[in-house]
Amino acid sequence: MARIVFDLDGTLIDSAPDIQGIANRILQAEGRDPIDLATTHKFIGNGTKVFIDRMIAARDLDEADHDRLHAAFLAHYDDAVDLTHPYPGVVAALDALARDHALGICTNKPIKPTRHVVDHLGWSARFGVVYGGDSFAVKKPDPAPLHAAFAALGDGPCLYVGDSEVDAETADRAGVPFLLFTEGYRRGPVADMPHSIAFDDWRAVPDLVARMLAPA
Repeated sequence: MARIVFDLDGTLIDSAPDIQGIANRILQAEGRDPIDLATTHKFIGNGTKVFIDRMIAARDLDEADHDRLHAAFLAHYDDAVDLTHPYPGVVAALDALARDHALGICTNKPIKPTRHVVDHLGWSARFGVVYGGDSFAVKKPDPAPLHAAFAALGDGPCLYVGDSEVDAETADRAGVPFLLFTEGYRRGPVADMPHSIAFDDWRAVPDLVARMLAPA
């Protein structure tokens, strides 16, 4: 049995439409132009505070208003699930993997909205551990949260599945094999990101995991 830990946004779920809606609600209130979905993708990955930093820079807002804008963002973020959905093939892949392996989540999304979306999707029983970006004093790409997630899942080989440069760096610093989902929120070329296997179809993941775990 292996320990398999997943990123959440851009890996298991596409939450960008909900996040875009929250951001644009704030920007409208500030008298600024909205951001499009592609820009939202680029802003996601390092946690909500960095998202607000990027939004402020992109729309020439006052950096002194960061805390106020971040609080406004979080006020809507905790329960924003109306447009969030799993990527095609994710549910079947998780069901197949859960039969033989211990699964967990390690994301930079704050833990409250993380648990809300996991519960909303009916996934709580699938994961032995769920850590958010505020579960520890540090967040990814610091490898400590990922190490903690693996430790909570017991013994066995470790695999990490994610979609972004942050995830690739986290896996590299943690010294664990990394499966890269190429259809998420990465900002650069796949070739520039350290990974063990790249995939664009979740239906392939159970076989990819079996191949990675097979004796040499």
